[in-house]
Amino acid sequence: MSIAPLTETAVEGKAVVLYDGECPLCTKSVGYLKKLDWLGKLSFQNGRDVEHLPPSKVPLDPQRLIEEMHVLTPDRTRAYPGYQAFRYMAWRLPVTMLFAPFMYIPGVPWIGNKIYLWIAKNRLKLVPCGDGGCKVHFPKKKTTG
Repeated sequence: MSIAPLTETAVEGKAVVLYDGECPLCTKSVGYLKKLDWLGKLSFQNGRDVEHLPPSKVPLDPQRLIEEMHVLTPDRTRAYPGYQAFRYMAWRLPVTMLFAPFMYIPGVPWIGNKIYLWIAKNRLKLVPCGDGGCKVHFPKKKTTG
C-alpha cells in the first residue's frame, strides 16, 4: 500500500477532519470548528479529494468520507466517523471540553449517532446551495487491471 504525501491542510502531528467539501453545511461547520480550535489540535481536508487523502494505517473509504465526517488521529492509526468524530473533537476544543464527558453517558451516544446520521443524510436539503439543493456526486472508484 502506498502512502500519499500530506497535503498543506493535513498537518503532521494533528488530527485530520475529513469532510464533504461540496456540502454547504459541512463547510460552514468546519469554519466554526476552525474558530474553536484555539489550541491548534486539528487540521481539515476535503474528503472528496481522494487523490490527496492523508497517509493512514487504516483504510479510508472515499464513499464513507462523503456520507459522514471522519477524524483521523494524529498517529494515523484510527479514523472516527460521525458522532464519534464529534466526541473526539470535543475533548480537544477548549469550549467543548467541559461537555465532552456527557457525550459518553449511557444512551447519549445512541441518540447522538441517530441525530448525526439524520443530519448527514439530509444535509443537502437543510442548507441548500444554488437553486434548491446540492447533488451528491461520489468519487469514482479506481479500477486496476
